Amino acid sequence: MDITNYTTEHKKGQHLLSEERHEIEVRLKDGWSIYRIAKHLGRPYNTVKNEIKRGTVSLYNGKVKRYKADEGKKVYLEHRQNCRKQYRCLAAVRFLQYVVERFQSDDHWSLDASCGEAMRNGTFPRSEMVCTKTLYNYVDLGLLPIKNIDLPEKLRRNTKAKKARENKKILGRSIEERPEIVEFRTEFGHWEIDTVIGKIGENEPCVLTLVERMTRMCIWVKARNHTAEAINEALQKVMSYFAEQRDQVFKTITGDNGSELAGLSLLEDGKLKVYFTHPYSSCEKGSNECHNRMLRRFIPKGKSISDYTADEICFFADCINGLPRKILDYATPEELFDLNSTVFTQRDPLVRARPAGSLRSRTRFARLALRHPQGVESPFYLNLLLF
Repeated sequence: MDITNYTTEHKKGQHLLSEERHEIEVRLKDGWSIYRIAKHLGRPYNTVKNEIKRGTVSLYNGKVKRYKADEGKKVYLEHRQNCRKQYRCLAAVRFLQYVVERFQSDDHWSLDASCGEAMRNGTFPRSEMVCTKTLYNYVDLGLLPIKNIDLPEKLRRNTKAKKARENKKILGRSIEERPEIVEFRTEFGHWEIDTVIGKIGENEPCVLTLVERMTRMCIWVKARNHTAEAINEALQKVMSYFAEQRDQVFKTITGDNGSELAGLSLLEDGKLKVYFTHPYSSCEKGSNECHNRMLRRFIPKGKSISDYTADEICFFADCINGLPRKILDYATPEELFDLNSTVFTQRDPLVRARPAGSLRSRTRFARLALRHPQGVESPFYLNLLLF
């Protein structure tokens, strides 16, 4: 048997026409088999078989069963009325209002964070909720007062593998020498480091960004400029705050080959190790790059860092650290940092309790004054957890 006999030329998904139903009725009266009718119409065997089943009626008190084209079309139209996509907007009104309020609040929670947090805490019955994918579909359809332009992460990401270039010198120990356990993110104390600039200038300040790989906790510090000396100075004061717990909190630091990080290797001691990614391979410290993109929500490119106070930069870090993450099973970075670190509890005079009504009031933050070595009057502050 020639297998090409089973190949049909009709467009997939095209429904039977009225003329085809009447032809099926006539051919059945002529005694044709279902296979012969299907081959004659150029339709799959099961399509014709199911049509005959739908349109068969009982005649003469059930003694005779016969296919009727009109009956088949009637049943087809009835089934088609139930085939349209069913929206659950009305059943999930309270949940949708909750998501919109979270999104429009000062915390700017993403749709996924709002959905995951509500599901994790049982805020709404599952029957009154929709999934993250449905929420984004509602945005596309205009069913929510949110536009795609309001979603900073709804971008097409480049997933192509990039070949590491070999012509640039690595500043220190290569990432290839980094312990394998760091890659798995199962151990606390491994950090990624980078800097974010606003306006290009010789004496323009920058933001030193640190991200802990396991908990995704970020520390954003305002540095006096973009030089290696200023970055080392800020990082040393960050680590000195942890005192005897420094070796537990800072085990490894991974940075890129930017000139501002050229002095990181000088901070190595018996336990702290510094590693550098391959040249032009920022994806090897992807967590930090992702958080830098989040920082751009508050500090756009081209705007000077000097326009922002240290308190404002700390507030930006608070917002990000209090955001539930899907990759953390919708826990927040500060919750996991709280569980995995042991920061000494000696309070600094500048410590101020968070407002009682704050979304993250369960966690206490401290502000540590870090003064410039050259006697600059205005201190810049660091957000750290106290336990």
